[in-house]
Order: sequence, then C-alpha cells, then structure tokens
Amino acid sequence: MDCKRINGGEDGGALLPDERRLERGLGSAKGSWRVPKTKHGGRTAHNMSSSSLRKKSDLTLLSKVRLGLVSAVLANLQEVILGTKLSVLFPAIPVAFIAYFYHFGNVWIFALSLLGLTQLAERVSFLTEQIALYTGPTVGGLLNATCGNATELIIAILALAKGKMEVVKCSLLGSVLSNMLLVLGTSLFLGGLKNMGKEQKFDQTQSGATCSLLLMSSLCQLLPLIFSYFESTGSVPQGSPLHLSRAGSILMLIAYAAYLFFQLRTHRQLFEATEMTTFEDEDGEVNEEEVVIGLWSAVCWLLGMTAIISILSELVVGTIEDASETWGLSVSFVSVILLPIVGNAAEHAGSIIFAMKNKLDISLGVAMGSAAQISLFVVPLIVIVGWIMGIDMDLDYKLLETASFIMSVIVTMHILQDGVSHYMKGLVLLLCYLMIGATFLLLQTPSCEHNKRIPVVGGKQSLRRDILV
Repeated sequence: MDCKRINGGEDGGALLPDERRLERGLGSAKGSWRVPKTKHGGRTAHNMSSSSLRKKSDLTLLSKVRLGLVSAVLANLQEVILGTKLSVLFPAIPVAFIAYFYHFGNVWIFALSLLGLTQLAERVSFLTEQIALYTGPTVGGLLNATCGNATELIIAILALAKGKMEVVKCSLLGSVLSNMLLVLGTSLFLGGLKNMGKEQKFDQTQSGATCSLLLMSSLCQLLPLIFSYFESTGSVPQGSPLHLSRAGSILMLIAYAAYLFFQLRTHRQLFEATEMTTFEDEDGEVNEEEVVIGLWSAVCWLLGMTAIISILSELVVGTIEDASETWGLSVSFVSVILLPIVGNAAEHAGSIIFAMKNKLDISLGVAMGSAAQISLFVVPLIVIVGWIMGIDMDLDYKLLETASFIMSVIVTMHILQDGVSHYMKGLVLLLCYLMIGATFLLLQTPSCEHNKRIPVVGGKQSLRRDILV
C-alpha cells in the first residue's frame, strides 16, 4: 500500500491512513520497516475472520511522546494488545499464571487458561494477516495453513505426549463438528433472519471442494474403525488399524497439500475474499488491509504468543480431568463441546458477523475452511507425530465419534449443494449439533476405555467391545 498524498492539503495534500499512522508514531523509527504494496484481493476468508473483531486504536496520546523508539514500541503494544474487541480477556492470561503458582485450584486454572487461549487465537490470526501483507497471498496462505489452528495443534500434541488419547481425539473431533454444525449453522441461521427479504447465495465450487475433502477424511477414519472389528475377530493381523491409519494420514496430508496448491495457485480467485472490510475512525472509513505493525515486530509477536499458547495449553491439558470431574461432566463432553466453543470463539464470531452482512462466501470460507484444515492437516499430522514419538496414535475414533463425523459431513454437503441459503438450513445444522452434544453429555464413560461391562440381559453378561463404544 503506497503512502501517497491527496491533493488539497496545506503542505502538499492530506495524508492517507498509512501516512497518518506513521506521523502519529507507529512508524516513527524510520527505516525499521516499509509499508508494502497490496492488492484489493489476495485475502482468503479464513484470515479475514479476525477483521470483524478489530477496533481502531487511538494513537493521539502516543503522538505526544517525543522519543521515536518509545513511541513506536507503545504504538505497537496498543495495536497488538488493545486493537481487538476481545482485549478485555487479556487479564485472564496473567491471572491464569497466578492461579497456577498460588494453587487456586485446577478448575480456576482450566477456565482462565481457556479464556486466555480465546484471545490469543484471535491475535495469532491478526498477526498472520499482517505478515501476509508483506509476504504476499501465497506465503501468507501457507502461514495461515500452519498457524490457523495453532491452538488445537498444540493442545493435541501436549495431550498426546501425556498419553491422553481421549482428549486428543475428542478435541479434534469437536473442533471439526463445531465448525461444520455450530459455526456454519449459527451463521446461516442468523444471516437468514437478518436478510430475510434478500437472496442469499454463495459459491458452490469452493464449498464443494471443501466438502469433498471432508468426505475423503471421513473415509480415512471409517476404514480403521472397520479394521478394528476385523482385528477383534482375527480376520486381519494385529496392528492393522494402526498401519492403515498411518498410511491414511500420509494420503490425507498429500490431499491437503494439493488443496493448498488449488487454493493458493491454480484457483485462487475462488477463495479470495473480494469484499473489503472497513471500520470507522474520526477521519472516515479506513481499510482493514492497512499495515499497523512492522514485519519483524509481527514475527516476534507471533513467536511470543505461540509460546504463551503452549504454556496455557499445557495448563488446560493438565487440569481438564479435574475440571470435568468437578463440573460433573465427562472428559469427552468437555473435549468435544466446551474446548472448541470457547477456544475458537473469536473465529466463530467473525463468521457470524460476516453472514449477517450477507457475505456468505466469507462465512463459509471461515467455517468449512477451518474444518478441512483440522480434519486433513491437524488430525493426520498428530498421527505422524505420534509415530515419530513412538506412540500408537491412530484414526480409529470409535463408533459414536466416527458416526457423528460422517453424518455431519453428509448433512452439511446436502445443505450446501444448491448454493442458496436461508435460516431453515442453519436451524437444521444447529439441531444436529445439539443432538450430538446431548449424546456426549449423557456419555459418562470415556470412549477410549476398552471392554467395559454392560448390565446383565436375559441372565447373560457380555463384554461391550471397543468397536461399539
């Protein structure tokens, strides 16, 4: 974005937004960074999810600071920490650390850490968007593919290292289900009510490609489940589900790499968010694509926040059992329902806001893109990481979890097949999510435990196989 003047000012013209920010102190340390040139397109729907939660930072007071370096640092802090509507959640991060060191109780540690992750996940999305303005849409898209679901990935790896397979599988499944059913359902429902008299259409090519990948992912999870049954009957050698899961994970990662090439190179125009998002300040409308921090500042902030996410994720993984026991809920319900809802609240809110503005392509890109990213990248990557760590992590998510996932994909594909939306479609998705939530709420026995006894029926007592859980 070029810093040019508009004719008519006293000293050569009025300042454009970027130049005004530089004068106010954000770029006072001259030479530290340059404002890049960007194009109107190039932003995917996924990395625009944080835009709806951005708020204009008031740099008036900082302009009075005489030292340029101090002014730049303070402006940087204000943009990153206070430049979001979720800034009220930032105190939860230090309070979570205080609760840990002063032994407030695992329930408090779990709740505060989860609130802190909500804010950090939104800021990571903002920082990757800022870096993308310097590196271009391709590198930015790859960075978003890596960091877009950093919270889920870090929690899964830490839980895997602790041997908590149930938390790993349920949290990843819950993230996919919440995006497909809760986020997309709420977006279509509220968007349909808000735009009752308008025709709501979206691009079928983008949604069709994503749904096809999710259907492939469901196949890769279904086959290890079937092999688990064959293994129990002796039809296949021992360990076949694990070997099949690892082979399927490699294929899923190949499919995701092809999807990135399809999205970022050959068919980029289908995934670009062409609607520009704006916000108001005292000078009028300002483009959301505006650079607000330097490249290396964004990289340093991204690394620092990723480190904090790792620490908070460690606290969440270490206290989830105590929290679920205190609340009287199963670990499965907390992992499938509560973790995804709270952890991705910022991204969910962005999708809903865009749907209410009748920008369904962006909402679909956020919800379905995130579901595909977790299902085709995070899930198989965890299997590969477990393989490297010597942990037998597989794609056998058991019958209830796999059936919920497959049926959710089928329902979502049917909802999106005609390219037209209304509130009734959103309501159907929401009701499906509520039904799945009720199922896991009643499922008090952890699904990863094997050979649980069932009540005596007809004078006989049998074992409930792992395949039926």
